[in-house]
Amino acid sequence: MKLAIVTACPSGIANSVIAAGLMKKAASELNWEINIECQSTIIPVDTLTQAQIEAADCIVIAANTTVDNSRFKGKKVYQSNIAECLTDVKDYLQNAVEKAQLLTQVTQAAAPSPSAKKIVAITACPTGVAHTFMAAAALEEESKRLGYEIKVETRGSVGAKNQLTADDISAADLVIIAADIEVDLARFAGKKLYKTSTGLALKKTNQEINNAFAQATVYQSQEGGRSADNVKEKTGVYKHLMTGVSHMLPVVVAGGLLIALSFVFGIEAFKEEGTLAAALMTIGGASAFALMIPVLSGFIAFSIADRPGLAPGLIGGMLASSTGAGFLGGIIAGFLAGYVAKFIADKVNLPESMAALKPILIIPLVASLVTGLVMIYVVGAPVSAIMASLTQFLANMGSANAILLGTLLGAMMCFDLGGPVNKTAYTFGVGLLASQTYAPMAAIMAAGMVPPLGMGLATFLAKSKFIKAEAEAGKAAFVLGLCFISEGAIPFAAKDPMRVIPCCIAGGALTGALSMLFGAQLLAPHGGLFVLLIPGAISPVMLYLGAIAAGTAVTGFSYAFLKKSDKQEAPIAA
Repeated sequence: MKLAIVTACPSGIANSVIAAGLMKKAASELNWEINIECQSTIIPVDTLTQAQIEAADCIVIAANTTVDNSRFKGKKVYQSNIAECLTDVKDYLQNAVEKAQLLTQVTQAAAPSPSAKKIVAITACPTGVAHTFMAAAALEEESKRLGYEIKVETRGSVGAKNQLTADDISAADLVIIAADIEVDLARFAGKKLYKTSTGLALKKTNQEINNAFAQATVYQSQEGGRSADNVKEKTGVYKHLMTGVSHMLPVVVAGGLLIALSFVFGIEAFKEEGTLAAALMTIGGASAFALMIPVLSGFIAFSIADRPGLAPGLIGGMLASSTGAGFLGGIIAGFLAGYVAKFIADKVNLPESMAALKPILIIPLVASLVTGLVMIYVVGAPVSAIMASLTQFLANMGSANAILLGTLLGAMMCFDLGGPVNKTAYTFGVGLLASQTYAPMAAIMAAGMVPPLGMGLATFLAKSKFIKAEAEAGKAAFVLGLCFISEGAIPFAAKDPMRVIPCCIAGGALTGALSMLFGAQLLAPHGGLFVLLIPGAISPVMLYLGAIAAGTAVTGFSYAFLKKSDKQEAPIAA
């Protein structure tokens, strides 16, 4: 039997990908030959070819969004909601083959009106994982509902996808930047531009699109290679910090996992020169972790002053590292370098003949000199003392203090599901990795997994209280939780915040407290339970898993109990 399959959901994130994977596995067990077109925003789409369509005995379309089926006219086609294929998949495929009918009436995706407003957008969040793609999906879905054409470029952890071309930008009536980190806007000079956050774009999509059309102003680019935003001046401390953190994360993840790999050969095997363990420790610890604070500082300064701020920021970060000021000193250096560079760019006027020297000579030189002198003579010693005291306190704190810290960090991770409070706790944990303090990071990641895992558990425990679409969202949330994507619980929190958020905080606080009590340590700041594939990345493993299970149980059971049946209410969007 040969099948051609199409899966699609409104967001193109969870259900579409999960359904495609399940059907691929089921077809393999049935010894059927299949080709799958998974309409997704996060993985490459392999569009069914005409040859594959013609060779197929049956076409299966599992979608809860409109799919253009005109290309399947004359073939035997079975169409269903995507939820139907998520339970007994083999039975679903066999049933699809039996009930497929010859397609005579086709459904085409509605063509946009020639007069429809055209929007281009960029979404970006600090980790480049969840909010980036969820905000993009929300903007796409709501824009289409309102009758607008839209193309969204996602700047995620794997780089820019669905990139905007010069023609896209030229034809656009409006540019929307939904980002929690700084984005280069030079290519949008002369276009009407509106800036918002990924959180607002995700949760208040209609409001933000309407605000964009009402409040957008023409973006202009200033001299000296530095882009200025006339819509909102770049003064957001949180945004600058998150820009630094987002660029630092890949360095920390790579370094942490390489250090963990060196421990596979023995906890002290790296001390023997010339061994593979020593080489791995050199790459991960001596090189990657040495870059961590300079990258943080450099991109904080870059966010504030654009390219002229990068060099003084990197230099300030290196000084923070060498003086022992750690990540606190790195943050100070980044903001200092950025604002000094920005001041020079804005306030120092040079003759036209020397203007070209300002961004490549004068700003880097003066800003680096000022930042360096301040770091050496003013900031370095006191901040180094603070970092040493903090590190010593964390290393020697008793059980009571550990539980208190874990409770606080766990609650913060679950308070706003990827928002500012969540990212503040996360940044604290990542920063401590540079001083070889691994326990807070373990508590933070464990607690961050609890909200989506808990929501998935609740939909299983109280099936009668959830409509089918919510049950699907629960399955997707569980998978996202395993990957340490707290945002998987957002669909539930958006619909029922007064019950979901307290339940998540309770579970996260318990998990954070238990993780600190058990002395769990984590060398890599992301990856969820998949970090377990790297021996030594998490320890002790069983107690750590127990802490996550306990918090998940508290969140899942409490929400299952408190949840009111809403089977008559509108479903959660996929």
